[in-house]
Amino acid sequence: MYLLGEQPAYADQLIQRLQGIPAQLLEGLAPAGPALECRRTDDLGAELPEQQLYLIESGLLHVLIDDKPLCYLHEGDLLGLYQGRELPPCRYRSDEPVLLVPYSRSAALSHIHAAPERQELFVQYLAGQTALLSDALARFRQPELRPTTGFQHFAAGEELIRQGDEADNVFIIIEGRADAIVDGHKVGDVQKDEIFGAMAVFTQEKRSASVIASEPCTVMVIPKEQFIGLAQSNPRIAHSLIESMARRIDLLNKELTQLRFATVA
Repeated sequence: MYLLGEQPAYADQLIQRLQGIPAQLLEGLAPAGPALECRRTDDLGAELPEQQLYLIESGLLHVLIDDKPLCYLHEGDLLGLYQGRELPPCRYRSDEPVLLVPYSRSAALSHIHAAPERQELFVQYLAGQTALLSDALARFRQPELRPTTGFQHFAAGEELIRQGDEADNVFIIIEGRADAIVDGHKVGDVQKDEIFGAMAVFTQEKRSASVIASEPCTVMVIPKEQFIGLAQSNPRIAHSLIESMARRIDLLNKELTQLRFATVA
């Protein structure tokens, strides 16, 4: 098995060691039939009988989970261990002929468990595959929301951000509420779990409003570089921003409408 993308040296060494284990596991067990030559296909699993394992003798298979590329299987790899309706859909695609040696799944598992040495090899094989996939997950997983600045606490009346300041951080109110103030006039409020201070970060302009705690607040502070990366990679952050901006636009429209009516009156 080869994973997509760059891999550390220990992963290459582990792959090479794992590659020879399936043949050792099946040594002494007669195949369930002649080798199968499979031509180019988008879903090899759908063409193969169930309840069989296959030792790849030659060729290359692309493994996709939920139609997303995961890894490659090639000579020496074992195909067919991944079975079960409760598992995510797995698809095997081949762009070239693949030669497979079939084995009865039940006979192969009985053969493996009949000898302690083969049992140990099987555990090593499964543990190695799991370690490789865990490593891939750790390297490709999106960064978590872990602010380097941490949490700050504000008493009622304290400024969280000041109009005209540089925009170095983005904030999320964990507990409490605050008022948005522009030129001394309240233009809205900031509620619990709401993201604020992001607009100036994206526009690279100075703060357009002050935010003042209307009650004691606990605030998560996220440096702008980290927040921009999170917004680009995490749809939930972008969705929360859109909701927050839409709410504030609605509040500003209501404020403007009230001012117009007051002027007419």
